[in-house]
This record gives sequence, structure tokens and C-alpha cells, in this order.
Amino acid sequence: MQVKDVMVPEVKTIAPAATIRQAAQVMKQFHIGSLIVVDKAKLAGIVTDRDILEKVVAPGSVAAKVKVADIMTKKVVMIAPDADVEEAAEVMVARKIKKLPVVEDNSLVGIVTATDICASEPRLMEQISELFQVGKKKVMAG
Repeated sequence: MQVKDVMVPEVKTIAPAATIRQAAQVMKQFHIGSLIVVDKAKLAGIVTDRDILEKVVAPGSVAAKVKVADIMTKKVVMIAPDADVEEAAEVMVARKIKKLPVVEDNSLVGIVTATDICASEPRLMEQISELFQVGKKKVMAG
């Protein structure tokens, strides 16, 4: 099975100049945990709910004043739509990430998450579960 078979083609995006408050509102509205940051029709980064918690909420910053560009991950790990789902799972585990933008010919065509992979390929659930255990261990240790 290929990534294009399990990815979500409707990707929610946000501009780097948007505030974290705006990003959080979009995530809440669509019940999603990340937004792809697009600047002048080019993928510029990704911002996740975890970024918001760790880089804005926990330090006590004001979400209405912090810009997406200030906390987004700029070096985004991406995958091609024709890549194998197992390869996507391996990349996620190796890089300790749960979301991969899907890019073809330098254009954003979708996003695939660890949840998407587990739902489509139950045999990969054990491999992907490592991603969820990392966060769980931090909470238990803290």
C-alpha cells in the first residue's frame, strides 16, 4: 500500500505571520494536531499542538503575540505519495514524528499521520506505537 492510499488530501495550512492563537483556533475548529505553514504557495514549515504547548503555553507566552514563524519547525520531513506506507512508518519512528506532509513535484498534496497508518495497516501498529510511548514515558517520568 502506498502513502497516497492513506493520506488526507485536504491539508489545513496557515501563514507564518499568523499568530499562535489563530493557529490554535484552526486546529480546534478542524480537530487536528498540526498545520502546514505555507509562505507564497511554498511549504515553509509545520506547527503542531505540541509546539504550541512546549514553546508558548508552558513558558507563559501570550499566544496572541507569538507568530507561527517563531515556533514552527522549518526543516520539515516529507514523503512522496508513491512511497510505501511501511517506509512512512519507518521515517516517523526514526525521526520521532507523527505527521508527514506528502509532497509531489514540490507541491503539497496531502498529509499522513501515524494514526492514518495504524488505521490502514494494523500490522504496522506495533512499530508506530513507539512514537506514542516516547511521549508517555516523558509524562510518567515528569
